[in-house]
Amino acid sequence: MLRNDIQFPYGAVYFRKSNPPRDDWERDYATAGEDGLNIFRHWFMWSAIEVAPGVYDWEEYDRQLDLAAKNGIKTIIAELIHAVPDWAVRKYADALQVNADGTKLGSSMGVSAATGGFSNNGGGAGALTLNCPEVKEAAGNFLTALATRYKDHPAIYGYDVWNECNYSADVDYSSYAKAAFRRWLEKKYGSLKVLAKAWHRYSYAEWEDIEPPVHMAPYPECIDWLQFKRDNFYNQMQWRIDTIRAVDQKNVIAAHGISGSIPNMVANGCDDWLAASKVEIYGFTWIQARKGTEPWKTWYGVDINRAAARGKPFWHAERQGGPLWLQPQVIGRDKEDGRVAEPEDIRIWSMTSFAGGARGVLNLRWRPLLDGPLFGAFGAYGMDGSRTPRSDMQSGMAKWANDPAQAVLWEAKPVRGEVGILVVRETQEWDYLLNYDRKEKPYPEAMWGAYRAFLEQGLQPDWVHIDDIDSYDFLYFPYPIMFTAEQAARLKTWVEKGGTLISEACPGYFGDRGHVGQVQPNLGLDEVFGVREEDVEFMPDIGHRIRFKVGDIAVDGGGLLQSYRLTSGTGRGYFDDGRLAVVESRFGKGRTLLIGTNPSVAFYRTDGRSNAAFFAGLVAWSARTRHVTLSNEAIFARIHRGESASFLWLVNPTRQNQTTSVSLAEGKLSGAKAAWPPEFAYDADRLEVPARDVLILPLS
Repeated sequence: MLRNDIQFPYGAVYFRKSNPPRDDWERDYATAGEDGLNIFRHWFMWSAIEVAPGVYDWEEYDRQLDLAAKNGIKTIIAELIHAVPDWAVRKYADALQVNADGTKLGSSMGVSAATGGFSNNGGGAGALTLNCPEVKEAAGNFLTALATRYKDHPAIYGYDVWNECNYSADVDYSSYAKAAFRRWLEKKYGSLKVLAKAWHRYSYAEWEDIEPPVHMAPYPECIDWLQFKRDNFYNQMQWRIDTIRAVDQKNVIAAHGISGSIPNMVANGCDDWLAASKVEIYGFTWIQARKGTEPWKTWYGVDINRAAARGKPFWHAERQGGPLWLQPQVIGRDKEDGRVAEPEDIRIWSMTSFAGGARGVLNLRWRPLLDGPLFGAFGAYGMDGSRTPRSDMQSGMAKWANDPAQAVLWEAKPVRGEVGILVVRETQEWDYLLNYDRKEKPYPEAMWGAYRAFLEQGLQPDWVHIDDIDSYDFLYFPYPIMFTAEQAARLKTWVEKGGTLISEACPGYFGDRGHVGQVQPNLGLDEVFGVREEDVEFMPDIGHRIRFKVGDIAVDGGGLLQSYRLTSGTGRGYFDDGRLAVVESRFGKGRTLLIGTNPSVAFYRTDGRSNAAFFAGLVAWSARTRHVTLSNEAIFARIHRGESASFLWLVNPTRQNQTTSVSLAEGKLSGAKAAWPPEFAYDADRLEVPARDVLILPLS
């Protein structure tokens, strides 16, 4: 289904009724075409189009596609059935989604579009539940009419489904969702007797006695509720796709999330791997004004999306192009920290995504909204649609990216990283339930801490889903407190065949359905790690007091503490009180290192001031060879390889020019001209990367 009529999709989100003003459309489209932009996405909101049951007002949307065709711009239709018509809220009032506290969702004005029909609790779900057959039929009729009207339009590129692929942690407790939950449970367990045993509830007389849990806690019923919500909402995503595909078999189906798998895969359904598996092109929203401009965060945003895409094309589907004023995420931060976007920011944010493998980019506003709390936000062009230094930067990059000479650059893709950070959904589920009412959140701190630690050691850390481990030979498992017996067996086989695994404390401490193993490490992993547990301490609130040593390196712990006694392993490190903290072992053809606390948490909490030397030692222990070794730690490197050519990307996120030497594990620099900056001549012995810019060098 992929299109080849655009070399590099470079554009913006344009029309979100009622902005931009109608009188400016023709001029804006002409400006976009002149500036090298080649793709627009528009919000086709159910609430703005089906103005009465079966009565559609397409006029303004027709005009968008006609102008696109006139100016050589392709269109992505973002279906927004979660923007619900007001008449539907009245007609299907019994199908309003219900929060955990019993309050019903209503129809509110949209934050990102000053248009009615949006739910008032955030997330990507509408006020009405699609578990109601009548609501689903009405929404399906709209999607069918939408695809029927535009599938053959010369400007159509494809459809973007379920904007930002997430839902609220509090929904859905409507009677329709409860009925769907009971059907899901009956299919899973077969009988109330089997369910009662699994849930430790023994007085259900009818399936209707089952209520979804309201308070999240570490029990099997809560695991099932979380997994049902995931299945339910993603089945609805598949239904949207199937409904459109029944009409249009030729145009692209795309989607985008928020790179939110860490830490919101469970609470908010941000499962980038699952979402990406359903579409031809995946993408991500990443806005530095809301996330922060620290380099590791920008890399995380693109790297987790690349992992989730599993080789499919992916885009930076919503990239910031202008300021953000009064949103709560920015209050108190310096204006240079994404609040006021400069042209050089647009360049480095875009180029970092391209270095991470993104092969398309859309600014999340062509020009700022004129209404609502997001007035003035994100647009590269002015409030009146006029050009700005930011739009000039964007234009130059768009034209460069679509120069036929760059086709070979975009054909090359990032190589596999030297280390994989292991992602297991069940681990995150259990941490969410275990720490639901606690301020300590060791899981995301451990995940991000490990990723940042390896990134700042000059490696390319890849996020690796448990289902994808066979593509890697070196994995780091942060905060692995819970996973299933099947997953443990998979890891055991992977190590036995030659994998190298570094695990933090308490691997699989909780097994299937959250049951604590009486032998630790649990699930047969004691054999893999060559140890048995001696003591364990679950005190994450004072985990920062944990210390241990490996040789002469003093290491700060965090999260949990687990000490060991040896069976077949070898002791490599000790807590300050003398208990065994680190154990090396061999199992089959592979080897393991078990660390009895969470040094990744300390790295995260101290912004890398703690444990950098320890993670450097882990890299040395692993015997990894870096793809690229640089003399300047302020610069990041990525290698892209293709059938026709390969390239070295050097990324400088700082506000000063940076100079570095380069040592490559494979290949060498070729020629004396860079692919970017255009026609930039370089000295291979002394590479200077401009401030907030990249240097792209061909390799032989």
